[in-house]
Amino acid sequence: MAAPRDNVTLLFKLYCLAVMTLMAAAYTIALRYTRTSDKELYFSTTAVCITEVIKLLLSVGILAKETGSLGRFKASLRENVLGSPKELLKLSVPSLVYAVQNNMAFLALSNLDAAVYQVTYQLKIPCTALCTVLMLNRTLSKLQWVSVFMLCAGVTLVQWKPAQATKVVVEQNPLLGFGAIAIAVLCSGFAGVYFEKVLKSSDTSLWVRNIQMYLSGIIVTLVGVYLSDGAEIKEKGFFYGYTYYVWFVIFLASVGGLYTSVVVKYTDNIMKGFSAAAAIVLSTIASVMLFGLQITLTFALGTLLVCVSIYLYGLPRQDTTHIQQGETASKERVIGV
Repeated sequence: MAAPRDNVTLLFKLYCLAVMTLMAAAYTIALRYTRTSDKELYFSTTAVCITEVIKLLLSVGILAKETGSLGRFKASLRENVLGSPKELLKLSVPSLVYAVQNNMAFLALSNLDAAVYQVTYQLKIPCTALCTVLMLNRTLSKLQWVSVFMLCAGVTLVQWKPAQATKVVVEQNPLLGFGAIAIAVLCSGFAGVYFEKVLKSSDTSLWVRNIQMYLSGIIVTLVGVYLSDGAEIKEKGFFYGYTYYVWFVIFLASVGGLYTSVVVKYTDNIMKGFSAAAAIVLSTIASVMLFGLQITLTFALGTLLVCVSIYLYGLPRQDTTHIQQGETASKERVIGV
């Protein structure tokens, strides 16, 4: 197996995945708290918009450090951002899809318990698998496909008899929550693989790609803010309902987004499943302590199946740090053993 580009070590990969795990669990619990507290609810669309702005600023700062001088930094922005409208348009696709995904995630978590949300959201794994096969010309082993169906069984058990919170009583609409999570899952699978393909199809800096995507993302989310909550924001203000907890959630979402792009660049979307499995366990434990979540037998079994399937699905079978070229049409449809 070929060594990864830029000689990224296994320790670095494990570090990124560990950080993603902790941040995913913390993000879920913190976001859940901000949507169930007795304080005035903030506008989730503005939170998504601010998240995009922070990710853009962080990417600009990292690119400036990467280039090493102000002159090279300006030249890089001039060449790859201001002088490349075609590339900006290309990166507007995932930013648009991610904006929809983020807003659906906020809506879903407002209508589902934290642990139910975290487990159900793992349907993005089979969706990502399908997109990987169709868009990146890769094959999956039989074990990996078995894990996909195992995941579906686990999610079904979770939905069959969801755990119920007893300490925090919040009016929720489960059908709306599951509908929102379904849209978020589809968006996650497509956008993740599309972004991976763009990253690995050229030698353009990861941070340049992030800047291109977040610029269009800010425009998209601002449109969403106006269309969804424009009248209320005009009356109450853009930062209405914001607390330290809300800013903490935004911070986690921003840094988590950057970590995700690093993992996708140097591994692939499948590797993100490792952190998701651990995040399920952490968020479930936290939900028991913070929200009085009662874990049923079917919920526990479903969670176990999800965790095992994510582990099996993430077992590497081939080098995925580059896009494979020259695959024949027949080989693209073969499931490797």
